Amino acid sequence: MDAKEPLPLPSPLRLHGLGLRLREWSDDDLPALVALYDNPEIARWTPVPSPFGTAAARAYLAAACRKRIDGRGVHLAITTDGRLPLGEVLLFRSATDPRDAELAYGVGPAHRGRGLATKAVRLVTEYATRHLRPRRVVLCIEAENAASEAVARSTGFELTDDEPVRRRHKDRDVALRTWCHREEGSGSD
Repeated sequence: MDAKEPLPLPSPLRLHGLGLRLREWSDDDLPALVALYDNPEIARWTPVPSPFGTAAARAYLAAACRKRIDGRGVHLAITTDGRLPLGEVLLFRSATDPRDAELAYGVGPAHRGRGLATKAVRLVTEYATRHLRPRRVVLCIEAENAASEAVARSTGFELTDDEPVRRRHKDRDVALRTWCHREEGSGSD
């Protein structure tokens, strides 16, 4: 993955497998996006505003579209049927090291416990590794986010000894720990 070039992502990007159909968001998804992200648990772990209403959803999708057009990343709705969004997975160039591909994810409260985040992370990690060829595929997770850390472990990511990533999260500074995907055949499976 060339750190200076836009991410070479096909448009539109659609990934299928493991019972999921990942697709890019559309304006028709605004009500579903509000239903997914207007939740205290989502607000706690993500930088999305809270409350998260229609105006916030419009702004969120507009920012995702700008990121996509600029070649910095893509936001994919997690669906099982290609239509109804149940969550989201993001693929983008890491701000810490642009040679790395970073993922982020969230699943709506009504859809948790079904392995959706795990399956989506597996699909996108495989896609990024095969097609983008980054130095590493990483996740940046707050230490207190046990659910996200469980997804990381179950999808073949290991905690690194990288310095914590410092980011501003609404009204507070957070320290995110970096998890790196294990290479297949590394002997650590």
